[in-house]
Amino acid sequence: MLNQQTLQHLRELKLTGMADAFAQQLEPPATQQLSFEERLALLVDRERTQRDNRRLQRLLNAARLKQQACVEDINYQASRGLVRSQVASLINCEWVGARQNLHITGATGTGKSWLACAFGQAACRRGLSVRYERTGRLLDELRIGRGDGSYSKTLRQLARFDLLILDDFGLKPLSQSERHDLLEIIEDRHELHSTLLTSQLPISSWHSYLGEPTVADALLDRLLTNAHRLELKGESLRKTRKKSPAVDDGEASK
Repeated sequence: MLNQQTLQHLRELKLTGMADAFAQQLEPPATQQLSFEERLALLVDRERTQRDNRRLQRLLNAARLKQQACVEDINYQASRGLVRSQVASLINCEWVGARQNLHITGATGTGKSWLACAFGQAACRRGLSVRYERTGRLLDELRIGRGDGSYSKTLRQLARFDLLILDDFGLKPLSQSERHDLLEIIEDRHELHSTLLTSQLPISSWHSYLGEPTVADALLDRLLTNAHRLELKGESLRKTRKKSPAVDDGEASK
């Protein structure tokens, strides 16, 4: 009876991990040979693990990553131009803690979006808040927000994430209002949080793409200062996969 009350109290206190572990300990001979301290440690470990898992799931849900990608599956074949030591220094996400930016460029199909999502998942696993957005779709949302009153709220939300991933930057021409919206996003995050951009355009073309010199100067100054760069090379992974369907590569289908 006492054990059942203890279980009930643990669940009422929302200590479900400890409750589950305690219920297992009640089933002989699970932990009969363990000391009180050892059994208590098992209860605490279960509760901590369950809370960590729930927090990770909340972060992943909020991130809305486009693809299920993880850094352990990165393809380092030589033709891609990825340097293991550089990628390893980015995987630990210290650059996010330092409020630095990351830009991934390369031709279509080289795995930019997949790699960005892998870095996003790595950040979530380290307890950082992440949000993935398609650049064009986000700018459309902001344009609509000007009319329905959600514009300022959306900007405030974007400003809070530890890492904001803007995918497919430079995919279509920008209007004047879109250039200024993009500047608002980056300005709100400058030196406060990190931004990851992916683009088919080489960084050397970003200024001419942005068009308006004053806005371009302001944007690039904030984006490129203290930023890390990855330039993906080689043939499209989609084409490679079609040629060699047996290739075991986490990125080949992305």
